[in-house]
Amino acid sequence: MFIELSFALLALTLGFKHSYDADHLIAVSNILRKVKTLKSAVKISTSWTIGHMITATIIMVLLYVFRESVLNNILPYFEKIVGIMLIILGTISLISLFKVHGHKHKHNNIMHSHTHLHSRKEEHNHYHKHMFGIGIVHGLASNDELLLLFTASLGVTSLGGILVGVGIFSIGVILGMITFVSLFMLPMIKINSDNVYKVISGITGIAGISYGIMMIFFIV
Repeated sequence: MFIELSFALLALTLGFKHSYDADHLIAVSNILRKVKTLKSAVKISTSWTIGHMITATIIMVLLYVFRESVLNNILPYFEKIVGIMLIILGTISLISLFKVHGHKHKHNNIMHSHTHLHSRKEEHNHYHKHMFGIGIVHGLASNDELLLLFTASLGVTSLGGILVGVGIFSIGVILGMITFVSLFMLPMIKINSDNVYKVISGITGIAGISYGIMMIFFIV
C-alpha cells in the first residue's frame, strides 16, 4: 500500500512540474491572451490537458511494449513537431496583434472606404477544440517527467497501474496549469487594456517562434 501511495504522489508531483515546462507555458499563453474570463481560461487549459493526457497514455503504452527502441528511434523527432507548432502559434499571435478590416459607406452620394483595427475586445472565445488538438501534439515532446514516472513504475505495477499513474499525472498537470492560468489571467482581466493585450501578444509570439526554432535544432 505504501508503495502504491508513493507512486501516486510521485505521479501527481511530476504532473504538476510537467505543466511548467517552458514550451507548455508558451503554447498555452499564446491562446490565453485571447480569452476574457478566468472561467474560459480554465476550460481551455483543461482541454489542453485532456489532449496531452491522450498522447501521454499512448507514449506510456509504447514505452511499456517497446522500451528502448521507442526512446532511441522515435521520441527525439517529436521535439521538432512541437517546435513547428510553437512557431505557428507564435506567428499567429504576432499577426493577430491587429486585424485590419475595410468598410465602405456612402456620404453625400459618394462611396468612401476606410479601415480600422479590431483587437481582443471583438474576438470570439471558441478555442477549446484548438487547445485539445494542441495538447495532443504537445504530449509528443518534453516528456522527461513521463520517463521518470515510467522508470519508477518498473517492477512496481502492471500496465494497468501505469495507466492509472498517467491519469494521476494528468491531474497534476491540470492543477499546475490552472494555477498558472489564475496567476496569468487575473491581472489581464482586471486591467482589461488593449495595450497590455498587444504587449502580451508580442511577447508570447516572439517567445513561441524563438523557442520553437530552438526545439527544432535541439538547442533546448
